Amino acid sequence: MPSFATDVPALLLRLDPNPYHHGTLGAARSLGRAGVEVHALVGSRIGAVGRTRFLHRVHTAAPAAGPGGAPTDTELEGALLTASEAIGRPAVLVPLDDRGAIGAARLAPRLAGRYLLPPVAPLLPARLADKAELSAVCARAEVAHPATVLPGSAREAAHAATELGLPAVAKWSRPWLLPPGLRSTALVRSPQEAARLYERTAEAGSALLLQRRLPDAPGADWFFHGYAAEGGRFLVGGAGRKERSWPPRTGLTAVGTWLPCPAVQEAAARLAAALDYRGILDLDFRLDPVTGVHHLVDFNPRPGAQFRLFTDRSGLDVVRAQHLHLTGRAVPEPRGGPGRVFVVENYALLSALLGPRAGGHTPAAASRGPVERAWFAADDPLPFAAMAAGWLGRCLARGARPAALRERLRTGSAGTTRGPAASAALPATAGPAHPAPGPQGSQHTEPTPHTERRNPCTTS
Repeated sequence: MPSFATDVPALLLRLDPNPYHHGTLGAARSLGRAGVEVHALVGSRIGAVGRTRFLHRVHTAAPAAGPGGAPTDTELEGALLTASEAIGRPAVLVPLDDRGAIGAARLAPRLAGRYLLPPVAPLLPARLADKAELSAVCARAEVAHPATVLPGSAREAAHAATELGLPAVAKWSRPWLLPPGLRSTALVRSPQEAARLYERTAEAGSALLLQRRLPDAPGADWFFHGYAAEGGRFLVGGAGRKERSWPPRTGLTAVGTWLPCPAVQEAAARLAAALDYRGILDLDFRLDPVTGVHHLVDFNPRPGAQFRLFTDRSGLDVVRAQHLHLTGRAVPEPRGGPGRVFVVENYALLSALLGPRAGGHTPAAASRGPVERAWFAADDPLPFAAMAAGWLGRCLARGARPAALRERLRTGSAGTTRGPAASAALPATAGPAHPAPGPQGSQHTEPTPHTERRNPCTTS
C-alpha cells in the first residue's frame, strides 16, 4: 500500500438525500482502511452508510433553501466551515454527487486553507454536469455524442422526438434540481409523450433535451473512472463494462467488470486533456453497434458509485489517488486490476429477478478476477445489515412485489439514471421544484466528430 499522509483527514461531501449511496460507503472504507480519519458532511440523514466503522464523524448541513433542495453557496460555505472547525485541521474534500462537486468548485477560493481540492476551473464542473452543455463539450474534444435537440416548445419537442426516431431518450439537463416524481432520464415513445414532458419544464427546474437512442446490444454500456492531474493527465484510470443495471438498460450499475477498452480510454484522455480537467471523473459511454463507435452520454465531475471496481493490487483507487496527490505524496503506477468485478447486492438482486442482463452476458462468464461487493465486507459488516433491513422494510411498506415492479418496467416509469429513485425500494429525490426558463428556440446538434476505431473493444 502507498504511504498516506494520515495526519490529513478527509471530508466526504454528499448533498443527495439517497440514504443508500454505496459510493459514499466505498470512499469511507477506502480511506479509512488506509489510516485516514474520515468525516462526512451530508445534506440529510446518512442512512445505512453511517454504520461503517471507518467513519469518524458525521456532520449534517442545515436544511437548504436553494433550488431543488440544494444549498445556496452561502449555506454550503457555512456548513463546510462549521465542519472544518469541528475537524480542527485542513482536510481533503471529496464531493460524491454533482451538487457537491459544483458547489465545492465554485467555493474553492474561499475554502483555501481549510480544504484541499484539485485546482479545477470554478465553473467547469457545472458545465460538465449540465447535460445540455455536453454536446458542445464533446464537439470541441472530438468525442462522439448522440444527436441531441433542445426544444423551445412542446410542439418542437414532439417534432424532435419524431425526427430523432422513436423511442427517443429524454433527459433533464440539471437532474440535481429535480423534485419528487420526475425521473432524470426516460424513454418517450410518442410525440405526445415528448410534448407532455416538455410542459413540466418549470417544475423540473432545468431544460429538457431529447437524444437519439442508441440501440441496445450485447456489451453496449461502458464507463471510465479516473483521477487527472495538470493538463488532464490521468494518474489512475480504467474502463469498465456494465453487465447488469437497475433499472434495466438506463439505470445504475448492478454488476460491472473492469475491462480494457482502447476506444473508451482514448476518448476519456482526449476529453480530459481538452478541458485541462483536474480531479476525479466518471464517464458513461454507449456503443453504437451499427458504427462500432462509443458515444459519451454522461459526464460526472466526481467519483462514480462503483469507483471501487477500479482498485489495483496495492489498493489504489481514484479516491486514494486524490488524497495522495493533494497531500504531496507520490501516486504509484497502478499494478494490475483488469478482470475485477463489482457487485451492488441490492441492485443486482432486482436486476437478476426482474430484468434482462444489461449487456447480454452472464456475470460468471465475466468474472476473471476478484469480486468486490458494494455493501458486504467481512471487516465492516454492519452497513450491509442496515441496508438489507432498510430495503426489506421499504419493499414491504410499499408493496413492491415482482408483479408491480414488472408493470413499472413495462410502462417505462422506472427508467432513470443515477438518481436515488433508481428502484421502487429507494426514496425519490427530495426538494421543491424550481422554475427555470428553457432555451429560446430549438437547438439541434448532430453526432459529434470522432476518431475512435470501429469495434475496438472485446464484447464476448
